Amino acid sequence: MCREFVAICRKLDLLSKASVAIHGSKFKAVNARDKNFTQAKMKRRLERIDESIARYLSQLETADRQAAAGADVPAAKVTRLKDKLAKLREEIARLNAINAELQASPDKQVSLTDPDARSMATSGKDTGIVGYNVQAAVDTEHHIIVVHDVTNVGTDRRQLANIARLACEGLGAKTLEVVADRGYYEGSEIKACADAGITVTLPKPQTSGAKAEGRFGKQDFVYNAADDIYRCPAGEQLTFRYTSEEDGKILRRYWTSACAACPLKAQCTTGPERRIRRWEHEAVLEAVQARLDKNPDAMKLRRQTAEHPFGTIKGWMGWTHFLTMTLPKVAAEMALNVLAYNMKRVMAIVGVRALVEAAQA
Repeated sequence: MCREFVAICRKLDLLSKASVAIHGSKFKAVNARDKNFTQAKMKRRLERIDESIARYLSQLETADRQAAAGADVPAAKVTRLKDKLAKLREEIARLNAINAELQASPDKQVSLTDPDARSMATSGKDTGIVGYNVQAAVDTEHHIIVVHDVTNVGTDRRQLANIARLACEGLGAKTLEVVADRGYYEGSEIKACADAGITVTLPKPQTSGAKAEGRFGKQDFVYNAADDIYRCPAGEQLTFRYTSEEDGKILRRYWTSACAACPLKAQCTTGPERRIRRWEHEAVLEAVQARLDKNPDAMKLRRQTAEHPFGTIKGWMGWTHFLTMTLPKVAAEMALNVLAYNMKRVMAIVGVRALVEAAQA
C-alpha cells in the first residue's frame, strides 16, 4: 500500500525531483528495559544479587552469634532474612536460565516480552531504548516518505546502500541524490551507492586520534593522484610503500624517510615516521567530501527534511510508540503510520479532491 501511494504521488508530479534525505530513528518496543538482557546487563544484575546475598548472610551470621551469646534475637528477623535469601537464589536460577539463552543468541542479547526488540543507544549521553531502528528516505521537496524499512540493528552504518536503492526504485529514477548524516558513513556503502548511480552527500565522522590530540590529521595531507603521492604539511612527499588488507578492504601505505629531521614532527606523529593509509576506492570518499564542501547547507536540508516526519509520527504514536510485537508485526504497524503520514501530507499539498481523483484514475 505504501508503494502504491508513492506511485499516486508520482502521478501527481510530487516526486519529480530525484532527491531524498535518509535518516534513521529509534522507536520504543513493547519491552521494558528490565526485560532486556545483554551480557553487560546480565553481569551487573548477577553482581548486585551476589552483593545482596553476601550482605544478608552476614546479617544472618551476626544474628546467630547474638543468639548463641544469649541475646534476644527476634525470630521474625531471622525468618525475614532467610526468605530474602531464598528469593535471591530463585532469581539467580532464573537469570542463569536466561543467561544460557543469551549466550546462544547470535547477537548476545535477549528480550523477554518482544523477542525481536533490541537494546539500542540513542543520541543522549548514556541513554538507550529497547526497540527498533526505522529507516526512511524522504523527498526533499515535499517531505513525502518515499520508502522506509524497519530493522532491529541498532546502528545506521550498514543501511545506506539498501535504503538508497529502494528509494531509487520507488521514485522510478535511474539516478538519485542522497543526503544523510555522519552515522551512515561507511566506505563500502558509499561505493555501492556510487556503483548504482546514487550520488551521496554526508559528513565524515571526526574519529582521528591525532587530530583530537592536537596533531595533524589525514585531511592535512594532500593527495596527488597523478604522481600517487601525499604531500605533508611540511611539504615532504609521502610515497607508496606497500599494500595490505584489513576488514576486506585493500589499503595502500604511504610514508617518507624525512620525518626524523622534520621540525614539525612533534605536531605530526609520536612514531618514527607518519604513515598514511589510502583505501583503493578512496577517490569515491574524496568526491563525497568535495560535494559537501561545495554545498555546506546540505546537512541543514537533511535536518529540515528527514527529521520532521519522524517527529510527527512519534507524536501520533505516543510514549510507548509500537503497540505490536515481533518484527513482521512492527513493520506492518510502521507501514500504516507511514501511509497515514503520506496521505495527510499529500492532502495538505494538493487537497482531498485531487488526491481522490488521482487514486481513482
